[in-house]
Amino acid sequence: MGVYLNPRNDAFLESVRSKIYVDKTEMISYVNGVLGTEQKFICVSRPRRFGKSITAKMLAAYYCRTCNSEELFQKLKVAALDSYEAHLNQYDVIFINMQKLLSQAGEASQLTSYLQGEILYDLIEAYGTYMRENEQSLVRAFETIHSKTGKGFVFIIDEWDCLFQEAPDDKEIQKKYLDFLRNLLKDQAYVKLAYMTGILPIKKYGTHSALNMFTEFSMTEPKQMAPYIGFTEEEVQTLCEAYRMDFDETKRWYDGYRLSEKLHVYNPKSVVDAMLNQEFHSYWSNTETYEALKIYIDMNFDGLKDAIVIMLSGGTVMINPRIFTNDMTTFHSKDDVLTLLVHLGYLTYHTETQEVSIPNEEVRGEFYNAISCSGWNEVMAAIGASKELLERTWAMDGDAVAKGIDTVHVETTSILSYHNENSLGCVISLAYYSARSEYTMIRELPAGKGFADIVFLPHKYSDKPAMVVELKWDQSAETAIKQIKDKNYVQALEQYTGEILLVCVNYDKESKKHQCVIEKFYK
Repeated sequence: MGVYLNPRNDAFLESVRSKIYVDKTEMISYVNGVLGTEQKFICVSRPRRFGKSITAKMLAAYYCRTCNSEELFQKLKVAALDSYEAHLNQYDVIFINMQKLLSQAGEASQLTSYLQGEILYDLIEAYGTYMRENEQSLVRAFETIHSKTGKGFVFIIDEWDCLFQEAPDDKEIQKKYLDFLRNLLKDQAYVKLAYMTGILPIKKYGTHSALNMFTEFSMTEPKQMAPYIGFTEEEVQTLCEAYRMDFDETKRWYDGYRLSEKLHVYNPKSVVDAMLNQEFHSYWSNTETYEALKIYIDMNFDGLKDAIVIMLSGGTVMINPRIFTNDMTTFHSKDDVLTLLVHLGYLTYHTETQEVSIPNEEVRGEFYNAISCSGWNEVMAAIGASKELLERTWAMDGDAVAKGIDTVHVETTSILSYHNENSLGCVISLAYYSARSEYTMIRELPAGKGFADIVFLPHKYSDKPAMVVELKWDQSAETAIKQIKDKNYVQALEQYTGEILLVCVNYDKESKKHQCVIEKFYK
C-alpha cells in the first residue's frame, strides 16, 4: 500500500461507522457496468459538502486490490448486486485528493510536477523492477507496467477542479493542468476506470474540452447519478423517524434540489447536522460566508437583479445552462451567473422547464443575507414592511393591505414592472416575504376547477389561519372572491381544517392602485 497507490480503506470505514451513514453503495452497479468500456470516464460534479469525497473513498475501498473490504461492504446494498464479488478488491487504485495535493505542492504552477513525483514514488516502490531506471515520465511508467504485467488501473480523483478555484484567472496554468490530465488518461490502455469529482463540470475552451472523453453528471444533467447526489425523500423520512425530528420542517429547510421531473433530493450535510443537533438551522450555508454568494448576485448583467427578486418571491426564471463555460470568472450574461449558482448549490434547476429557483429555506436565508449588504434598498424595504402587511391581513383590513401592496409596488417598480398577473404575483409574494416564518407558500396550486394563485399553508405548529390569495388585473377584488368560491379553490387545502382567509387583490392599470377584499371561511 502507498499514499496514492492502493491506499487503505480506513477513510471509508470511518464514514460507515459514523452516527449517520446513508448507504449509497448501489451506485457501484453503474460504475461496474462501465468499467473497462469506452464509457469508463466519469465526472461527477456536486456542490460542496454534498458527499463527493465519501463516494470517492467508497470506490477506492471497493476496488483496491490490497484491501480486504468484504466485511466492510457485506452489510451494505452493494453486496446484493450481481457484479459485487467480481470486482471487489480486484484492481490497482490511484486515489488522489487534488485539494490536499495542491496545498502540499505550495503553488498552482507546481501541481502537475509535484503530482508526477509523488505517484512515481509509489509506483517505483510497487513495480520498480518493471520500470526504467530513473523514470521521470508518469505516463511512460504506467505504460511500461501495463505492457509487462497486463495490469490496469482505477483512477479516482477527488476535487479535480480545485486548481480552477485556486488560480481562477491563470489560463496558462489551467490549460497545462487539463493537458496533463488528458495525456494521463485519454486513450491509455492502462486505464480501467477514471472517476473524478468536483464542484463544476469540466472546463470548456471555446467549443472544445480537453477532457471530452468524460461522461458528465452534474446538477443540471445528473442522469443515472441523480439518486446519489443528495438524500432522497425516503432516506430523509427514515432519518426523521429514527431521530424523532419533524419531517415537514426538514423538508422546508433542506429539500428542493430537483434533478428530474420526479426526483428531488435534500442537502445531505444539513440533514445530518439537523438530526444530530436536534435543531433546524443553516448548517450547509455556514460552511461558507454569504459574501461568496454576494459576489455573483451583484454582477451587473441585464435582468440578473430582476431574476433574483423573482426567485426570492417564490418564482422561477428560465435559463440556458449550456452556454456556461464552467468556470468562476468567465461570465457573459445572467444565465452564466445563474447556472454557476446551480452548480454551487444556491439554486435548483428544473430540467423539464429549463427554469431555476431557490430550493429551500436555508438557501433563501443566504440570499437575504447577501442582498441586505448589497444596497438593494427597495427590496429590503419591501421585505421589512412585510410583517406589518401580514398583521393587517390577519386583521382583515383590506384597505391597509391594498396600501401596503401599493407601497411595495412603487418601491420595486424599477425591478418588477407589471406586465400581467404573473408580475403581480411576484410583487404580492415579495410583499408577504415574512409570512414564510408561519407558512409554506405555494404558487399556482391545483385546486377545485382551476389553480389557486397563491396558497399560504400554515406550518404544523402555527396557530395562524390558512390563506388563499387570488389575483386579478383590471377587474375587481369582488370578482376574485367570486372565482375562489365558484371554482372551490379552498380544495387546495385538502388536509387542512380550520379558519381560511380569502384574500382577493385586483390591480387597476389606469389608477395604478390595488384593491383588496378579505373574507373569512371555515373548513
